[in-house]
Amino acid sequence: MKKLAALILVVAMGASAYAGGKKDSGGLTMTPGFLSIGMEIGYPPMEYFGADGKTPIGFDVEMGKAIAAKMGLEPKFVDTAWDGIFAGVNTNKYDCIMSSVTINEARLKAHNFSKPYIRNTLAIVLPKTSTLKVSSPQDLAGLRVSYQEETTSDDFMTGLAEKGMKFTPYEYDKVMYCFDELKLGRVDVIMTDLLVAYEYVGRADSPFKIVWQGGEEEFGICMRKGNNALTEAINKALDELFEDGTMQKISNNIFGMDLVSAVRK
Repeated sequence: MKKLAALILVVAMGASAYAGGKKDSGGLTMTPGFLSIGMEIGYPPMEYFGADGKTPIGFDVEMGKAIAAKMGLEPKFVDTAWDGIFAGVNTNKYDCIMSSVTINEARLKAHNFSKPYIRNTLAIVLPKTSTLKVSSPQDLAGLRVSYQEETTSDDFMTGLAEKGMKFTPYEYDKVMYCFDELKLGRVDVIMTDLLVAYEYVGRADSPFKIVWQGGEEEFGICMRKGNNALTEAINKALDELFEDGTMQKISNNIFGMDLVSAVRK
């Protein structure tokens, strides 16, 4: 879902090391004993801060903890603005990105990716009280459309504009601001990930409704290009988490249903 940022190529990290039978991240990750995870912590329900405003929670956070545990490491979450998140992994600010990153051809050329861990689609969200007749992207013509910048939603709306559709774009650096603006009536509609839409529409007394979904994609864990040792270790951990049911449990806890198994079929 999230769009390619500026890229800086650097030398790949070394192979994994082990000490006395206990996993040691020396050479596999930047800090021995830790898996450093970059994410934009403002994308509920995937990654956001809890009620205390300090503790990261959400699907990717729980998955990151579980992957680190499988690798015998401690997770370290690094809150990062989305527009610099890819440059951050390239310049060793963190070992990997777990932040609802869509796997696409351009990113596969520039980075290493894990196997996919969940599928997603885009969604159009309106207020429940809206009288607008919107049931497809073509109905967005002439409307005030909000979406998070540098994301798949941005790509999608940019594509419609390039094909001649006229609408007023409202781009925000965090998706939560899109929902704030829709609630206040400052925009007409939101284009966003379906997984995010579920979070807002599924809340008690939600003022929002989903009127369209489409455009399937898959999320993966992103690493620096050539960092094959870490990629293999994370894939092994992911496989084990799917096999022992942990990924399904995380999905049920966050979404109330199993949204991950389909990506492995």
